[in-house]
Amino acid sequence: MTLLSYEIFQSIIDNGSFAKAASALHLTPSAVSHSISGMEEEIGFPLFIRSKNGVQLTSAGEEISPYIQKIVSSNNSLSQAVAQMQGLQTGTVRVGCTNTVCLTWIPHILKTFQEEYPQIDVEIFQGSYDDVIVWIKNGNIDLGIVSEEASEKLPFIPLYKDSLVCLVPKGFMPKGTEYMTPDDLKGQPFVIQQDSCDIDIMNYLNKYRLSIRANCHILDDQSAIAMVQCGAGISIMPELILETAKSSVDVYPLEPKQYRTLGICSQNRDFMSPAAKVMLKHIKNYVSTLKGSLVEKED
Repeated sequence: MTLLSYEIFQSIIDNGSFAKAASALHLTPSAVSHSISGMEEEIGFPLFIRSKNGVQLTSAGEEISPYIQKIVSSNNSLSQAVAQMQGLQTGTVRVGCTNTVCLTWIPHILKTFQEEYPQIDVEIFQGSYDDVIVWIKNGNIDLGIVSEEASEKLPFIPLYKDSLVCLVPKGFMPKGTEYMTPDDLKGQPFVIQQDSCDIDIMNYLNKYRLSIRANCHILDDQSAIAMVQCGAGISIMPELILETAKSSVDVYPLEPKQYRTLGICSQNRDFMSPAAKVMLKHIKNYVSTLKGSLVEKED
């Protein structure tokens, strides 16, 4: 097998079909098909299942995919390193993040990064904490912005200390209430996100042995806020999301105070591509300007 065959394999996954992969790589469809047939013959197993709706990996294809992704990613990093030695800022950097970060940080990061480095392509992938960690481990993304609690011992750079707060429907608590304690939360109907999205909230509930009645099981912050607003229950979520939320709810700090630490995860900093290193520095410099930052601006 050759590097080109690996690139063809990865392009089919990225584009969802043989024809689109051929177009992306400026190859003929027959060349793409011939390359995959050669790989399948050498491996001894089919790699793709072809259908009218596109293609999907076989079990054998799923097994070798992470290895091929790492080879292709390493080659891209090598090309970027050579370009950097030649005085060029080129390449592609892929960043994974959750809904909250995508709404609050990414728009500014993306805009200012592209202004400063127009020759570097940026791809953003939004998902749960679990999604981002899997993407890092498989080499699908270069950098992931997640909570430290979800980092699974991957290399982690702390960026930001984010308070957890309690959201309740307007007028739900008596006048004069200044904060919410674990006792206040007992027995309340809850709007809660999946564990893969809110590990910090689940850890808080477990820490105080809070047995809650979850009336709504939600995937994203905006939907959770909407459910609180309509009176379906109360919710705990990071304060950061409230920067973009426009809703009629009451917000209370938790007592004792509870935080999550957001930061950047990567697979191996020593082999990080030049484009990823530039993006890492750019993200750190942006967060250094925020209240709650744990990093200082780099020159």
